[in-house]
Amino acid sequence: MRIMSELPGLGGEKPVHRIGGSDLCDLFGITPGMLTTLGKRDIVVRLGHDAYDLEESTRRYIAGLRETASGRGGEEQVLNLTGERARLAREQADAQALKNAVLRGEYVPASEVERAWSDTLRALRSRLLAVPSRLRQSMQHLTTSDVTMIDRELRDALQELGNADA
Repeated sequence: MRIMSELPGLGGEKPVHRIGGSDLCDLFGITPGMLTTLGKRDIVVRLGHDAYDLEESTRRYIAGLRETASGRGGEEQVLNLTGERARLAREQADAQALKNAVLRGEYVPASEVERAWSDTLRALRSRLLAVPSRLRQSMQHLTTSDVTMIDRELRDALQELGNADA
């Protein structure tokens, strides 16, 4: 990093510390495009071709950061900061609402739901597989091939439903 200091003039002014654009970008941790934007907004003080006033540019840059952080910065920065604060507040409110719902017992752990569905599906499968034999007992006119066909259709349907997610 190269900083050049100009000696004060005869009028007793303070010395000026010059720094190049790439060095100022490195110092502030910004891109050259951002440096150009800061120059247009009069945050960095340009002294000439690829020369910036280090002290005044640093003061203004820090002041701009402080204003943005306190909500008094430029309109775009304030809107971004306000939007981020609102998003964070929504996320925190959602997390608290979920936590309260769990404490009130309004939500059930997924493992309990899976177990309940598994038990229900197992019972439903058993009942459906028993249909052909119940039909054979109650409907004497059905032939063995009719009952076998009904049994095959039910088993195929259950097999298809069981593999629906595969």
